[in-house]
Amino acid sequence: MKESRQSPVTGHQLPLSKSILFSILSGILLSLPFCNGKLWLFAWFGFVPLFLAIQYKSRARAFILSYLTGIVFWSIAIYWLINVTLLGQILLILYLALYFGIFGITIPDCPAGRSSSSSIIRFIFIPCLWVTLEYLRSHMLTGFGWALLGYSQYLNLPVIQIADLFGAYGVSFLVMMMNVVVWKLIKGTSRAFFLSLFCLLSALSYGFLRLYPASALGRQAASIKISVVQGNIPQELKWAYGAETFILERYKKLTELASRDRPDLIIWPEASSPGFLGEGKDDWISQAIFSLAKETNIPLLFGSAVRQKEEYFNSALLIGAQGKVSARYDKLHLVPFGEYIPLKKLFPFLETIVPIGDFTAGKEYTLFELSAFSHPRLSSRQAPSAKFAVLICFEDTIPELSRGFVNKGADFLVNITNDAWFGRSWAAYQHLSASVFRAIENRVPLARSANTGVSCIIDTRGRITDTLYENNKDIFISGIKTGTIILDKGRSLYSAVGDIFALGCLALALAYGIIIKLR
Repeated sequence: MKESRQSPVTGHQLPLSKSILFSILSGILLSLPFCNGKLWLFAWFGFVPLFLAIQYKSRARAFILSYLTGIVFWSIAIYWLINVTLLGQILLILYLALYFGIFGITIPDCPAGRSSSSSIIRFIFIPCLWVTLEYLRSHMLTGFGWALLGYSQYLNLPVIQIADLFGAYGVSFLVMMMNVVVWKLIKGTSRAFFLSLFCLLSALSYGFLRLYPASALGRQAASIKISVVQGNIPQELKWAYGAETFILERYKKLTELASRDRPDLIIWPEASSPGFLGEGKDDWISQAIFSLAKETNIPLLFGSAVRQKEEYFNSALLIGAQGKVSARYDKLHLVPFGEYIPLKKLFPFLETIVPIGDFTAGKEYTLFELSAFSHPRLSSRQAPSAKFAVLICFEDTIPELSRGFVNKGADFLVNITNDAWFGRSWAAYQHLSASVFRAIENRVPLARSANTGVSCIIDTRGRITDTLYENNKDIFISGIKTGTIILDKGRSLYSAVGDIFALGCLALALAYGIIIKLR
């Protein structure tokens, strides 16, 4: 057996030139749903050309071909990062493509026989391996949980309902499993076909059952009315000297417009304040915002950079109807090379990659509360008190954060962000897809206020409602949108156990790797 494993790989191989084309094709197919969420179907067979390209190949060639797929995929999926940093984009693509390469190395190790056991091993192990790699990518080196395979299905509502059991990784597993089955069917017959069909039908059945009672539940549950504000402030203007008055005036007009709907809460985007809270020269900006909440008699949540002694924080502040700060949340998970420079003292040259901010991470899972104290009208109309948590910028791509807030008692989540950095691209929709999963995973609604869009409300089933539109556009427009948050008190298995499914996949992948080594 040892000799056979070292001998040249046998079997029908595609020519190298065709294998390269198939690898590139896989990268393109897999990227399409991340260019347009309506193209989610391509993810279900996007890996098949890669599988055909690397079958019977040596490990070295399997790695190179899979790495090429990763290069193509990430070059398309995050092309918009060039608007921030070309060097950073290139380095990130080269790093992320490694996960594809590692994935490809392992596929030739799967049993290639025609027995039922070998088909089942492929059927289970390959999706487990992919989920393991996604989980590691989302955590290593501070993590990059962007464009998970499961996120490609964010508009495919029946399929993604299983996220309240298994998280987004469960959807990634299901999609990868079907890729394996399609690959095996192309090669001949798949002995795991009926098992895969059972898993798919089970997921769809569960999804339709979860979707069906949502409207009935909504009529019985308590609700909070929320207005999200989309300022559409150009990135080059946000911190421009002399632009403070213009920015404040725009947000003031939009807030006054929102106040006509008499919401229980008005939300501004991340860093919407054009000044630094805590710096004396910017006190007039803070006072103008505080006064606005008092004038409208409506609590106002807004994002601001905050200076506290010698430290700076990316924060969200809730101003009560009395015009005073009710609570403040400091962003827990900062973006490397965006809000801080990792190992800055050891490697000063890293600052040239993305010379942006130098913020300090927060330390507490802060909850905000809407109550009669913060908003007297809630008491007068007998609306319920509600606790909520804020996810700033890319924090909604980190499932553990949302789960932590919900387990502390958050009734709904809020995402405030500024995606103006990335221009008129599909980055805004890729970001939105993560918010959809955070709502389903924890079965809590989520409101989004984005500087350039997409600003909307997402219900507990992941349906995107009350989206701000103007002339059929939802990004790079300014305006307000008022909608209703249904306070569904239901909790999910995922909220209770977290990413135990992903960890189980990791354990199975490791166990299988050990078995292969022993053999």
